[in-house]
Order: sequence, then structure tokens, then C-alpha cells
Amino acid sequence: MHREPADPPPTPHRLAMALGGFLPPPRYRVGLLGGSFNPAHGGHRFVSLQARRRLALDEVWWLVSPQNPLKPTRGMATLADRLASAREVISGHPGLRATTVEAALGTRYTADTLHALRFRFAKVRFVWLMGADNLWQIDHWDRWTEIFHTVPVAVFDRPSYSLSVTVSKAAQRFRRARVPERGAPELAELTAPAWTFVHQPHDPRSATAIRATQGKDVRTR
Repeated sequence: MHREPADPPPTPHRLAMALGGFLPPPRYRVGLLGGSFNPAHGGHRFVSLQARRRLALDEVWWLVSPQNPLKPTRGMATLADRLASAREVISGHPGLRATTVEAALGTRYTADTLHALRFRFAKVRFVWLMGADNLWQIDHWDRWTEIFHTVPVAVFDRPSYSLSVTVSKAAQRFRRARVPERGAPELAELTAPAWTFVHQPHDPRSATAIRATQGKDVRTR
């Protein structure tokens, strides 16, 4: 079972504030891209625009994490600074939205965030977005199988991680739920578990490399 956040459920107004003054209408198709965004960069924007086009999504929400449980706090910018960097990166790109939804929900783990979003926006069609590098190690995430059972998942190709689509533990576990790439535009309408692998041009940008050029601690990827 998923863990309920300790704080009271957020009001619709608080959720709307976390979403920049917006609440999605029924049947809205939303891709969810989680991360620390420390800092946000063009690579995040690139995969989000690819996802919106390839999956026929209305929007992609960046879930700027208050604190990723798998990452150390050292070298982590404040939530306000990371949100600001995310908004700067997506400025001028309609359909991309930087949010503090996890802070509003009081969740720290992806499984809990997805359960909470499905509960509060029952008629919205969510898709979890991630790179192939995360598919490779998602079995280390808290209750990772619940993620696949809660919403459809789209995995985007990343340099050096293409093999993860066949040999990773997650790909093996959910091999019968894999949807051919040609079915990606309808993924949001499918019942979980359902996932697909999306090929795309490789973008080498990463927050780690950016922090390194800024003289910051590179161990906080």
C-alpha cells in the first residue's frame, strides 16, 4: 500500500497555486517529468517537447522535487531557486509547466505522488516520463512496481542506455505490458501497466555537467 502524506490533503486552491494558477480539465493529457532540476537545462526541455509531440500530450509538468530521496542534500539549491531555473528554461514554450506539486501534496516518493495525483485528478490522463538511464535503475526506487501499475510510462532513449529497454529488471518485469512505439500517441489513454520506448536524437546535456562547469559539487546528480 502507498503511504499517505502526513500533512492534510492540499486544497484545490493550494494545488492550483503549485500549478501556476491552473487546474487541468477532464481528459487532459499530462506528461509528468520528475527530478531535482538542479539546475533545469535544455536537455529537460528537449525531452519534454519530444514527449508532448510523440505522445500527443496537452502539457508536460515538471515536478520539481523538494528533495530527491536518492540524492544528497549537499550541493542542492533551494526549491525556490530550482523552480526559478525551471521556469526560465521553459519560458516561451507553451505546454511545458514547472510545478511544486510534490511540495503541495507533501510527497517525497514518486509512487506516492502518482497515487495522490490520480486521486485528486481522477479524470486526467497522466503519463510518467523518464529517460532510459532511469529505467536501468528504477528497481532501486521505493515501490517501483507501483509506478508502472498506477500510470502508463514512456521511456526516452538516452546515450549509452539503449540496452536497458531489453535487459533492465523493469523491462523484464513488465515485458508483456510494452506497447510498440507506433502506439505512443495513444499511451495516455491506456490502462496501466502500459509502457513504451521512444527513440529520439540524443541530447548529452545533464545537470551534473552543468554544475561541474559552474564549479559545484558533481556528486549530487
